[in-house]
Amino acid sequence: MPFTRITLLGGKSPEYLKGLSDSLHQAMVETFDVPAADRFQAIHQLRPGELIFDRTYFGGPRSDDFVVFTITTGKPRDTATKRAFYKRLVALLAESPGVRPEDVMIIVSTSSRDEWSFSNGETQMLDGAAVEEART
Repeated sequence: MPFTRITLLGGKSPEYLKGLSDSLHQAMVETFDVPAADRFQAIHQLRPGELIFDRTYFGGPRSDDFVVFTITTGKPRDTATKRAFYKRLVALLAESPGVRPEDVMIIVSTSSRDEWSFSNGETQMLDGAAVEEART
């Protein structure tokens, strides 16, 4: 269950934000082994001066449409899977909502399953077994 923070400058329409969200989710389902019903995202729109970024670092030039996808996942992916995901995501974002590849930054971080609590204050894993398995 990846959780993604999508960060960009404010002022985008609900349709634009939906395009970001839908493109991200489609790329995750297609290339990142994420189930279709597994969708957890938070979109942060910041005011000018609150999103600081170098407009030419490792690519560019970046525009005010710069967007950062910070993805935390409990299941590690190999390098080939991550590369396929990055490529697919920028291709989908170019289609909807129309983000240039130069304006996309993607960060994937992995955490262990015991660092997640999906609900009820219970850990995702309990002595190596899923919480649901422990309840039965």
